[in-house]
Amino acid sequence: MKVVFSEEQIRARVRAMAEDISRDHGNEVVHVVGILENGFIFLSDLIRVLRCPVVCHFMVMEAVESTEPGHQTRRNIAYGPIGEIAGKNILLVDAVVDSGITLDHLIQLLLSHEPKSLRTAVLVDREDRRRVDCRVDYAGFQWTGDRLVGYGLEKGGLYRNLPYVAEVPADASN
Repeated sequence: MKVVFSEEQIRARVRAMAEDISRDHGNEVVHVVGILENGFIFLSDLIRVLRCPVVCHFMVMEAVESTEPGHQTRRNIAYGPIGEIAGKNILLVDAVVDSGITLDHLIQLLLSHEPKSLRTAVLVDREDRRRVDCRVDYAGFQWTGDRLVGYGLEKGGLYRNLPYVAEVPADASN
């Protein structure tokens, strides 16, 4: 494992992102929607340094494989309820955005509820892996290497508790 974003780098970047988010929202309430499970540590650190009023919501993603007779296996993504967000300022928070498919899907889902504003914040943006055009308003770091663990990110259920983000080779076992 090789550390790519240290605890100090993360802390500084999260504070800078919080400054931008706080400036953009002023004294208006921001409804922060955190995507569990990878984003929970980033979310908790981010909201603690926001200066604007915050209401937290959480969404759990669940990938469900389904196969209909005569068709390919499909991967459906299900989300928990988010509550009433119409007319509210929404900040969608996740740890990493890769292909952008999931984040874009969530953006479209949230926009269908007619929020006042919708912005996105991610700790790590892997823009080089995008498969759909997906808007990221606040990005902590750009990354083009192998898989990342730590600071909420896991591999085989391990490493979420690390205070830094590290790279693990794609072929590495737990």
